[in-house]
Amino acid sequence: MSNVENLVGEWLPLPDVAQLLNVSITRVHGLIDERALVAARVGERNIRSVPAEFLQDGQVVESLKGTIVVLADAGYSDEDLIAWLFTPDESLRGRPIDALREGRKTEIRRRAQTLAW
Repeated sequence: MSNVENLVGEWLPLPDVAQLLNVSITRVHGLIDERALVAARVGERNIRSVPAEFLQDGQVVESLKGTIVVLADAGYSDEDLIAWLFTPDESLRGRPIDALREGRKTEIRRRAQTLAW
């Protein structure tokens, strides 16, 4: 199991994401292409999956897309940006994904932007 798999904990295969969002699997692929979601290949069968915490109340976490774009622009791969979002940070009193889920996107984006320097 890779480090990112351990950091995230719960992963959702793309068909499960489609069901939870009440959209087609094609739309889930579109969300990944649009950088609204990020997926990684995990597990023994190497299945493309999304961290469960990217979803909240039947939707993609609202501020996730912009944060993904900022991290990708900083040169982070999909797996690296997932790891960054799920790595605990004492100064945040939690993980960046927790802050996003709580609506604290400005603080997280500011930190993500500094990674490009």
